[in-house]
Amino acid sequence: MNNTATSFGSMKAGILLLGLITAIVHLVVLNVLLFAEEGISVLFTLNGLGYLALLAAYFLPIPILRNNHGLIRWIFIGYAALTILAWIPAGSRGLLGYGTKLVELLLIVLLYLDRRRG
Repeated sequence: MNNTATSFGSMKAGILLLGLITAIVHLVVLNVLLFAEEGISVLFTLNGLGYLALLAAYFLPIPILRNNHGLIRWIFIGYAALTILAWIPAGSRGLLGYGTKLVELLLIVLLYLDRRRG
């Protein structure tokens, strides 16, 4: 395997891993830690499902998605950025909050860098 193929695979794997981490944090971890007694947070659940939907749109080999891959990438970047901005006024300032924002920031960076790879 040449360097380009390995790098391309690593970039995609990083996007997938970071996207899954933030989706799981929003779907499971935050609902269990913050809302265990009140029930499920609709906002965190929808945010996590949004990440899963964007991961599917980014990776599934469906022709309409493949033909609009650049647009999906920018929507994904915007979604992660919006999640970070929404956290600023009301988010948890603990390790989980900052850690999740770091994951989302790294996701944005990898998505941006992946624009050159197709």
